Amino acid sequence: MASRYRASHQPPPATDPMDRLRFPVDPWRLVETRHDTADLGATETLFAVGNGYLGMRGNPEEGRDSHSHGTFINGFHEVWPIQHAEEAFGFARTGQTIVHAPDTNLIKLYADDEPILLSVADTPEYERSIDFRDGTLRRNLIWRTPAGNELSINSTRMVSMSERHLAVMTMEIEVLTGSMALTLSSQVLNRQDGKDEYYVRSAAMGEGHDPRKGAGFQRRVLNPQWHWHEDQRMLLGFQAAESGMTLAVGADHEFSATGSYERNIWSEEDSAKIVYRVQARKGDVIRLVKYASYHTSRGVPTRELTDRVRRTLDRAKAEGVEKLRADQRRWFDKYWDDVDVEVAGQPELQQAIRWNLFQLAQATGRADSDGIAAKGVTGSGYSGHYFWDTEIYVMPFLTYTRPAAARNALRFRYNMLDAARERATEMTQDGALFPWRTINGEEASAYYAAGTAQYHIDADIAYAMVRYVLMSGDVDFLLREGVDVLVETARMWADLGFWRSNGDEAFHIHGVTGPDEYNTVVNDNFFTNVMAQHNLQAAVETVRELQETDP
Repeated sequence: MASRYRASHQPPPATDPMDRLRFPVDPWRLVETRHDTADLGATETLFAVGNGYLGMRGNPEEGRDSHSHGTFINGFHEVWPIQHAEEAFGFARTGQTIVHAPDTNLIKLYADDEPILLSVADTPEYERSIDFRDGTLRRNLIWRTPAGNELSINSTRMVSMSERHLAVMTMEIEVLTGSMALTLSSQVLNRQDGKDEYYVRSAAMGEGHDPRKGAGFQRRVLNPQWHWHEDQRMLLGFQAAESGMTLAVGADHEFSATGSYERNIWSEEDSAKIVYRVQARKGDVIRLVKYASYHTSRGVPTRELTDRVRRTLDRAKAEGVEKLRADQRRWFDKYWDDVDVEVAGQPELQQAIRWNLFQLAQATGRADSDGIAAKGVTGSGYSGHYFWDTEIYVMPFLTYTRPAAARNALRFRYNMLDAARERATEMTQDGALFPWRTINGEEASAYYAAGTAQYHIDADIAYAMVRYVLMSGDVDFLLREGVDVLVETARMWADLGFWRSNGDEAFHIHGVTGPDEYNTVVNDNFFTNVMAQHNLQAAVETVRELQETDP
């Protein structure tokens, strides 16, 4: 595996699209030196942390102000009936939308019962950064309270690469001047059903219309199954109303303070909360570590998932935050050894390239047996669906740098094969027809012309499989699993197309949409034809190889 890719020096661009006073150049970090409420939607995505399974948007620890809160788990979704103006042959019937997992980011801070809200807070010093070398979001600031006292507040947020189901948050507060009553309220909160910490649904969930955003629900989505708390640990369990998927979430804490403190904890169906109260004075230091774990399933009972959450939290607390940070750094050290691209003399470009490579890590690092969504786990855009983007844009990167992750992504498609066969039958086609957009394997695109008609998805998946095998030499995968996909997709093309003789024999494919979704349902789309040809040839070659090696 190549360890470094080095680009030659090129003149820097004439203009820089970034405000470099607010976002200074740093080749290994994205840094923000000033909080601004004008672009919260963008910065919440830019400063999101995730591992391919679990993702947390860059919302502030105290909850407000935010454009859109979001904690997402890859593949955790709700279903809903698609309402067509008129029903027609082949239309998708059931939509799928990723839903907001309960929020564990929330750690509210009060000084003499006054909350810190960045939109109005007096912060003489402020820096927020996400470090590509360890996948950790950090925020360091000084808060001058309304009473005139000053606090140093340093927080971190990390979604673990070594522990797939774990996130770790910390907050350290030092009293710089004065004395005051400090309160920390650490919460687990079901935001999906519109109940934020202020109980104002419209303020918490209000977002402008954007066709890329996930569909909203006018009903309850997460039905509470149970809640529990003890000592410094709290657990909640839910089941999605229609998809039946189950989720358990838990948080545990370690707390220390220079002086004495009191603690209260409670839970209810949609939230759980632990509150620490400290009478602090100058020089006192308060530290909080919050371990959060999520487990989901398509059918395992919630009680079983809560046992898994308990085990994850037990292991995390036993290892401790420093061990988890060290494991995270080792994972990213290996990652950067495999993927880094170095650009000499252009630090702005170096920062941009590494940020993009870092996002690929966050979208795929621990996706494991799940797909790779169009927005990763940074938001609900495109409803959390999996598209051809995985095979054509992401898979080449994984194939040449992280083949084990590539194999997982391909096996995820293989596990969809039965559903793809059913979809082909529904469309009166032979073989298998993979869905254009999906979470659970069923077609979820409500618009046929830009959805199902993009038959090239079959060839895209076949292409990714062939490239992976050619690079990795993993013939075992091809002959045990990949061959079924190649053959079934080839059968679909043989059935969809037809031969026509105009002097020369030619195979035609009509009524399809290529990657250009603005020119839909056309005949002999070039991309589709070339990819289908590759798909057919690969299937023939693989079957012939099997005939020779394992008849």
